[in-house]
Amino acid sequence: MVTVYASSSAALQHSYYEAATRLGRVLAKAGKTITYGAGGKGLMGSVADGALSLNGKVYGVVPNFLQELELTHRGLTELRVVEDMHTRKQLMLENSDAVVTLPGGSGTYEELFEVLTLKRLGQWVGPIVLVNTNGFYNSLLEFLQHSIDEHFMGNKHLKMWSVVDEPEQVLEALETAHAWDGEALQFANVTPANA
Repeated sequence: MVTVYASSSAALQHSYYEAATRLGRVLAKAGKTITYGAGGKGLMGSVADGALSLNGKVYGVVPNFLQELELTHRGLTELRVVEDMHTRKQLMLENSDAVVTLPGGSGTYEELFEVLTLKRLGQWVGPIVLVNTNGFYNSLLEFLQHSIDEHFMGNKHLKMWSVVDEPEQVLEALETAHAWDGEALQFANVTPANA
């Protein structure tokens, strides 16, 4: 199962929606089940629509209070309504083998940084792929490199994620991701020896 983090914004350039639709199709064609935040609009809706157009399986998880705001997708394979955001994020990762992150805002960043932190601590160890549509994540990647340059993170942490420009590159990125396991906890804390 692949968890997809993505924006619910309905005010983006067309190229973002088109890339999200392609990602849904790529994952469905490869037989990957998608779990995501259940939105029917924005990049969330585009991913789901792309996968469902090829009879892919798409599972959505949404908290009660967001059902109307994010206009929950009505055509999903399964929809789970939960009490809060914490439960939503936990369920989205529970049986997930990988995370793919499309462009997004603060909610997407928060989900991405939570899974990066879990991976850094060896608590969740699957591949994390950022789809860098239109160079969206360039500044974030520079910031992460800055965190490493300043020794808030170690060089090994660069291997926690990979970046692709096109959705069609995601499957290869998942296959070639650096191996990661619970041993990551041993170098989670940056010291002079592992900086």
